[in-house]
Amino acid sequence: MSRLNSNENVKILVVDDVEVNLIILEEIIKNMGYQPLLAQNVKEALKLIQDSDELPRVILSDISMPEIDGFTFCSMLKKDPYTRDIPVIFISAMDSAIDLSQGFALGAVDYVPKPFDKTEVEMRISTHLKLYTMQKDLEENNKHLSVVVARQMDKLRIEQKNIMTALARLIESKENIGSAHYENILYNSRVLAEGMQLSPMFEDVITDDFIDTIESSAGLHDIGKIMIPDEILLKREPISPEERAVIKTHAEIGAKTLIDIYDGIEKNDFINMAIDIAWGHHENWDGTGYPRGLKGEEIPLSARIVKLVDVFDAMISRRRYKEPIPLEQVLEYISSNAGKVFDPDIVRVFLKIYRNFSGVKN
Repeated sequence: MSRLNSNENVKILVVDDVEVNLIILEEIIKNMGYQPLLAQNVKEALKLIQDSDELPRVILSDISMPEIDGFTFCSMLKKDPYTRDIPVIFISAMDSAIDLSQGFALGAVDYVPKPFDKTEVEMRISTHLKLYTMQKDLEENNKHLSVVVARQMDKLRIEQKNIMTALARLIESKENIGSAHYENILYNSRVLAEGMQLSPMFEDVITDDFIDTIESSAGLHDIGKIMIPDEILLKREPISPEERAVIKTHAEIGAKTLIDIYDGIEKNDFINMAIDIAWGHHENWDGTGYPRGLKGEEIPLSARIVKLVDVFDAMISRRRYKEPIPLEQVLEYISSNAGKVFDPDIVRVFLKIYRNFSGVKN
């Protein structure tokens, strides 16, 4: 049996300024096996509600009462989140269509006319107790279902991230770059975003959620390289202009691959940002980048951040085709290209915090 159906715990509140009405309804409620709470005015009723361990399951209220009438009382109950779900049944000799309409408009669920008919009162109370019980049971089931769905969605998002991370690491392995670059991109994107969050220019757009998301999404920036032929991607000799054009397609391929993978699936912040980064991390601030020639703030903020982080890590790191470039030269390159290749405001933050980047030898 539901706890809402346990009669000994069910309280019915009756509010009426006429004592004989209270006596009649008290007897009916007791005979039904429920616990009556009696009040001769709204102030008493509110105090009973406040002092009671459990809310009344149904409230029977007279309409015409001194100081605060039943309509006002009903309105007060429905405006309070604590009491708004309690069914309110009006008890009154006032039975005009206008009175009934006003009561229902305020949130009352039923009406019992005076003088009382015992069978009718019992029927109305029983009906609305059952409806109240069903409503609460449904709410509990919905809460439980929401928790289950949320857990499944979290699990799905984690699985999506794991699959995408595996693909990103596969690309690094294919290029023989090593795991450091992947880890550096994630860590340094977070560090740079955290530094930008402290700047008045970015504090309103870089939230804690943004920082957490970019740390996860940044690693997918080069996912499109999985479609680039090995003979071009792994070439040790200088590449031709035609081969460079093929490599450049990885940005658009990566974004469209992610879009296709998640076609028909509700996207989340992680995948949306990953698409922005994959598509925009080779765009330049002055519009000379690729693949779409975006300019300035047309480039998603996440892509602007990862672009700087990616270029910095690639320049200071050893690759099969080059030795590490000295840090001073790298900093000079980034500084001189602020407003050209890189967002100048991001560069200003970067120059203050780059020593905290992974991969920098202090």
